[in-house]
Amino acid sequence: MAVDTTQTEAPVVPGAPAAPEVAPLSPHVPTEHPLEIERLRPVELHPGKALYRVVLPGVIQAPADLLIAASRKSSLWPMTFGLACCAIEMIATYMSHYDLDRFGIVPWPSPRQSDVMIVAGTVTKKMAPAVKLLYEQMPNPKWVISMGACATNGGPYTRYDRVLQGVDKIIPVDVYVPGCPPRPEALLDAFIALQEKIMEERAATGR
Repeated sequence: MAVDTTQTEAPVVPGAPAAPEVAPLSPHVPTEHPLEIERLRPVELHPGKALYRVVLPGVIQAPADLLIAASRKSSLWPMTFGLACCAIEMIATYMSHYDLDRFGIVPWPSPRQSDVMIVAGTVTKKMAPAVKLLYEQMPNPKWVISMGACATNGGPYTRYDRVLQGVDKIIPVDVYVPGCPPRPEALLDAFIALQEKIMEERAATGR
């Protein structure tokens, strides 16, 4: 059965506003319900004016320093060495119960490719030159986490002359982790704080 696509004219009421003109629809669209004509009309697509959106649709535009900082914070490589009992807590953080790998943090045995140093334990004046040498061998950008009271200010051995009163005396420290020893959750929080710091200082020069 054929469908009548002709539109019937509505009666004109004196003083009433004129009805808007309606564009004709395709023959396959029924017109038994004139109020649904606007809902059935196809939507016109207006592309954006930006050239890269027209040539490469779906491309996201972002600053280069933002992408580089996001890559750095998501692929931290801490150097694997420990000095005292805080190293046991650091090792536990890498185990399956806490699993630092889910943050993109992978331990690395060489300072040549590492970008994070975790000073976990007491730093004696005999060990200080070795810690400083390892830091100098790390490529830029690099960061340091002082884990525990001993690495921060000497801890319970602060009155001993052969103990360094904080590792920040020889190398710059970015994040301090309190505790004696701190739990693995504290080290996890320190890594999250370091990731936030990396994103904040992404526009700094020389990092």
